Parts: sequence; structure tokens; C-alpha cells
Amino acid sequence: MKTKIAVVALIAAVFFAGCSGKREQTGLTLKPGVLMIGMNLGYPPMEYLGEDGVTPAGFSVEMGKIVAERLGLQPEFINTAWQGIFDGLNANRWDVIISSVTVTPERILAHNFSKPYIANTLAMVARKDSSITARNPREAGGLDVAFQGGTTADFFMERLAAEEGLRYNPYRYANMPTAFTDLELGRVHTIVTDILVAYDYISIPDSPFEIIWQSEGDDPEIFAATLKLGNDALTAAIDRVIEEMFNDGTMLRLSYEIFGEGMDFVTAARQTW
Repeated sequence: MKTKIAVVALIAAVFFAGCSGKREQTGLTLKPGVLMIGMNLGYPPMEYLGEDGVTPAGFSVEMGKIVAERLGLQPEFINTAWQGIFDGLNANRWDVIISSVTVTPERILAHNFSKPYIANTLAMVARKDSSITARNPREAGGLDVAFQGGTTADFFMERLAAEEGLRYNPYRYANMPTAFTDLELGRVHTIVTDILVAYDYISIPDSPFEIIWQSEGDDPEIFAATLKLGNDALTAAIDRVIEEMFNDGTMLRLSYEIFGEGMDFVTAARQTW
């Protein structure tokens, strides 16, 4: 996994410039009066389709609504496959990605990032009645391991294979609900995913799942809004809103509302600024 120090240093270097000035709405976005937000709506509880199968829901959606409102804009959520989400940003199909994007050294060289708003770790999930003896990813040799393709869970498992010789059977999914359905049906042995997602599935009444491993909490992954490289004006505007949301308690309130009372996944991200 990436080192926290390296990522935080890169974030500080990017954020240091352009964090002050008056708020402007004119000319910030591709479509006048609208903030077009790209997201992969298959990642509960962060971003997903609600019970009606149509309405976007989750932490990222609620945050996107507030960011747009405080910028004097209307939010427009555009559901897209994760594998093409960065290409869509670069092709001007949306203004910003608010979709559980982890800040990495590689991504920060290719995109603008807002101030971080979520601190996350990875988790490994299995069925409660599973017969597997593995209790962390390094013991997953020979197992069918599921994760969403192109995510940091995918990259983490690839590094274990490349650097430590781990031999496992990768199952890459386009979304997490399908992965968890296959885990429940016994089609895969385990899932590696964000702790936020894992908690959502194990907290369901009579959940068949359990978390069997969590990465170290003192080296969290951090989520931030992602913008096209060089889009400094909109980045600075979103930064100001995120800072307001932390200062007035809105961000912590969202954490409690979405993840559960007392579940603070935001404060540690604020400490990386």
C-alpha cells in the first residue's frame, strides 16, 4: 500500500496554492448552472442506486448535492462504469468525480484533487460459515478473491502477487453488490474491499458475512473529489465548500447519517490537510 507520508506531502503541495479568494459561480462548470458529477453507482454505502433502482443515494450523492448547492449550482449525477470514469473526466463528460476515489501518488500526477473528506482502510470479508483458514490477504494463496476491478483493493492484491509471490485467483467485478452476491452463493471465497463497504454489508440484520481482516488504521487511504488536471478554479471552489462542511459539522453529520451513529470516517481525513 502507499505510504501515508508520501501521499500527504503530495496533497499539501497541490493544496497550498489557490485556497483563498471570493466564491464565483460563473464559468466554473461545463454546463452553465449545473455541476455534472461522475460516479459509479455500484458502491454502497458511498454511491449506489436506491431502493427504486433509479435514484442515486449514499454519502457521495449527499455530499455532491451540498457542494453543488453551496456553489449556487444544480447537481447532475452521471452513472458510469468505474473503468472509464477518469477517461470521461478528461473528455469533459463531467466536471468532477465524487465516487470514492482514493488519492494515490500516480493519480495525483494526472488529476486535480480536492481536500480529502474520507479516511478509509481495506478489509477482507468472508462468509461466517466459511471453511477458509486465511485471516488476511497474505494467506489467500489458492483462494478465489473478489474485488472491484481498477480499485485500490485490486492494486493491493496485484502488489502482493508481484512483490510477495502470492498466488490467488482474482475475480474482478464491475460493482460490489454483484461481488457480495457471489460470495453469499459460494462462487468466491472472500472479498477485499473498502472498510466502509464491508461495514455496510456486515451490519445488515442476520448478515451472512464477517470481516476477517482490516488494514492498519494509522495508514489510511483518503478519498477526495477528482477534477481534470489544471481545473484550478473549480478545485479551489470545491475546497472551500469542503472546508465549510467540516467547520460547520456537516461532514461529520453525513458520516453519522450514512454509516451509523458514532461512525466517524471523516475527521482523520481533515487531519491530512
